[in-house]
Amino acid sequence: MNPVSRNASRREVLGLAAAASVLGLTGCGLSGKNALGPSKGKGTIVVGSADFVESQIIAEIYTAALQNAGHKAESQPAIGAREAYIGAVKQGSVSVVPDYSGNLLQYFDKSATESTAEDIMSALAKVVPKGLQVLEPSPAEDKDALVVTKDVAKKYGLESLEDLGKVCSDLKLAGPPEFQERAYGLPGLEAKYGCVPAKFSPINDSGGPLTVKALLDDQVQVADIFTTTPAIEKNDLVVLEDPKNNFLAQQAIALIRKDQVPQAAQDVINKVSKTLTTQDLIRLNDRVSGDEKASTVQAAKDWVSDKGL
Repeated sequence: MNPVSRNASRREVLGLAAAASVLGLTGCGLSGKNALGPSKGKGTIVVGSADFVESQIIAEIYTAALQNAGHKAESQPAIGAREAYIGAVKQGSVSVVPDYSGNLLQYFDKSATESTAEDIMSALAKVVPKGLQVLEPSPAEDKDALVVTKDVAKKYGLESLEDLGKVCSDLKLAGPPEFQERAYGLPGLEAKYGCVPAKFSPINDSGGPLTVKALLDDQVQVADIFTTTPAIEKNDLVVLEDPKNNFLAQQAIALIRKDQVPQAAQDVINKVSKTLTTQDLIRLNDRVSGDEKASTVQAAKDWVSDKGL
């Protein structure tokens, strides 16, 4: 997707919330080179995260893997918006944060047009600020996707967005309100696939339970839902393929402050990234946000242990 963030309510806390996060972090000792705050010892790798569950899970995975490898590491979860947690890395209170490749490229270069995984990573390496670095991308990806029920897929012969374009005028589509205007939303679907839905239903829950219910109840036939949402698998929904890359690749990656993360620690994080899959993220999200209500720390530690990391 082409905006700075995929979805304002899930990927970013904008406006006053972002400003408050930045101000709050600054007040806690972000100023000054390598300021780690009173609880952060010298040489400690501080792993931060954004303020949503999946980011916190990945951060706890980094932390547990680093600790298991003998590094001094601790987590600082739920920092807030991208402006806040990248600001923390730049200023040195945080050493590493998980992020997503397409969004991060758009944050550093708002004019970027790359959409494939390879092109995004190549471009990203050129625009990351001095002193920072992105590590190896993971095959795990959390991106927007258009999703339909199996019945709708069968009825209209839908496997891809190209198929959708042929029947789009007969179908209602749900997504967050900003989907109407963003380049990856209705404009992109029309430009790349000739898809203009019969009606657009704005639902402001980031592809969450209200959106899923609208889809299952056939109030809409197509919905924008993130690919690591457990409801896709639980309800046997069909994710439509996107051959023209309307939605940007969003591989999970680590952004680090190079002077705080030695090569041995980078190797640990890269091994985590290589091991982590989209299916892992779906299951981890379900453990934390589903009926089990596991903590992000416990879910992360269990995953690290299961993978032998």
